[in-house]
This record gives sequence, structure tokens and C-alpha cells, in this order.
Amino acid sequence: MNQLVDGKWVHGSVGAVAGQGSYKRQTAGFRNWVTPDGAPGPTGEGGFAAESGRYHLYVSYACPWAHRTLIFRALKGLAPHVDVSVVHPVMGAEGWSFGTDFPGATGDPLLGAAFVRDIYLRAAPRMTGKATVPILWDKARGTIVSNESAEIIRMFDSAFDGITGSTRHFCPPDLAGEIEAVNARVYDDFNNGVYKAGFASTQGAYDEAIGPVFDTMAWADDRLGRQRYLTGPRLTEADWRMFTSAVRFDSVYHTHFRCNRAWLRDYPNLWGWARDLYQIPSVADTVRQDHIVNHYYRSHPDLNKYGIIPINPAVDWDEPHGRDHLPAEAA
Repeated sequence: MNQLVDGKWVHGSVGAVAGQGSYKRQTAGFRNWVTPDGAPGPTGEGGFAAESGRYHLYVSYACPWAHRTLIFRALKGLAPHVDVSVVHPVMGAEGWSFGTDFPGATGDPLLGAAFVRDIYLRAAPRMTGKATVPILWDKARGTIVSNESAEIIRMFDSAFDGITGSTRHFCPPDLAGEIEAVNARVYDDFNNGVYKAGFASTQGAYDEAIGPVFDTMAWADDRLGRQRYLTGPRLTEADWRMFTSAVRFDSVYHTHFRCNRAWLRDYPNLWGWARDLYQIPSVADTVRQDHIVNHYYRSHPDLNKYGIIPINPAVDWDEPHGRDHLPAEAA
């Protein structure tokens, strides 16, 4: 995949294919934490205190990893405190851009960058690595706090509570162990599993990746037939981490990534759960299927040479979810 090498942009094959045609996801490179008082978090250095207006979030509506951060920003009441820039949905040879010729793409009003890679180079001029979203940027120190979505949502879940007054938490200590166990399976076999299937460059790599995708969907469907959410009656981080891939499944992963054994809506409990989450106030505003389909079908010429967008099924996300009979607790 195109990336920075010692501060220079170099071009390569989509998907970072390695070994026996298997897709290998790189790890995030910035791992600092925002904490209530600026003390060091679980990784990285200290000095990043939660303050209103100090931080800026760079995202793509198309990217499931960035989507997590938008959901937490909305549900935790952070929109007035953490502003956001949205990239153009089509990622070309120069990487994510701040082009504004697509509805919802904002440009970069904060730093005036042309490409996401320019944000990285401000923080690390000799950087080697992929220029990904999300990025949490610190205006005060002029650097990247984190580009690891799993950690940004944990920061958003608690670090700013003294500012927002929020008491709603999606990773409560009493469920942390179960959340981590669900996250581990969902990440490897579903969130990343669809990419391993979609970017596989050999039949063997595809065959190895595709089974766990549908095994995990069946496992989640069975689990959700007995309880409202993935870890029980309380809506948690585990649900949101699976939701951002579920909401993309029928529109892009089924066809574009060759995950076509079944549709999401073929799993009645999983489909009802996905609509249940989508219909929570403010969540629908974070879902932009126009960005999603344009990104996937137009950004991967290795998979879709002509950039043709299929007609796609007509899906009613506002259809009643039918899950109110299952017990639910406040988060």
C-alpha cells in the first residue's frame, strides 16, 4: 500500500499483501493518551490533558475504524469539545485527501493540509508508515496524540467526563473481561476478517479467511437471539466495534470483498441488533453510505479496475428492529 518511507511518499500495491497472498494489517504508530489530568495513559507519554477545544479529530466516513470514533464522539457529548475534519471518500495514489468536491468532505480548516500524510509529517517529518485515519490531533502541542481507534474510543469514553458531565460508559470495569474476549474474536474474524478475504491474492488465503467471517456472524446471531447486546443487557464498546463493520457488510463487503455466502440481513438477530444500534439518536448521522460505497468501489483498482459502483440492495435501516422484548440496562 502507498505509504511514507523516511518522510517520502512511495507507491505500492493495495492491501499490503505479503507471504502466501495474505493481507497483513500494520499497527498504529502514535499511542499517546488523553487523560483527565494529563497523566500518562496505558501507552505513550503524559501531558495530554482533557480540555474543551484542544483536540481535533480527522476521520473518514468510509473507514470503519474512524467510524468508531465518530460514534463515541456523538454518544459521549463531545461534539462541542472535539471538532472534526472529514476526508474525501475516494483514496487515490496520494492517499486520503482533503478534497471538498464530495458532499460531507470538509477539507482541513485547522491546518490547511492537502493530504492526510501531511498531518503525519507535521508530527514526524521522517516518518515511515501508512497515513491512516482516524487521527486525534493536539492543537496545543502541535502533534498527533493517537491514530489507534481502539484507544481513542477508550479516551472518549472517560477522559472528558469532567467536562461533559457524562455518566454513560461503554467499557465498565465489571464487563471488561467479557468485552475484551468479544472484541478479540470480532476484530480478527470479522472487522479484519473481511479485509483478509477481500485483499487475499491467492485462493488459499481467501479460503482461510472467509470461513471465520461467517462463523463469527453466525456466532453473534446466536448470541443476540438470547440477549439484547453482545455482552448481555448492557450496550458496550463490543457492540460498537462490531457495528461499524456490520453497517458496511451488505453495501460493500458482500460484493466488493467477496464475502457473498450470505447477507447481513440473512441473520435475523444480527440484522435486528444492527438496526437497534443504528436507530439510537445521533448514530445515523455518523453513517454515510454514499462515502462508504464510493470509497470501497473507487479506491481499490486492484479489486475493481473501472471503479464501477454496483446498484446494491435497497436496505431500510429505519425498519423497526423488534428487539424491545429483550432486557436492556443503561450504559
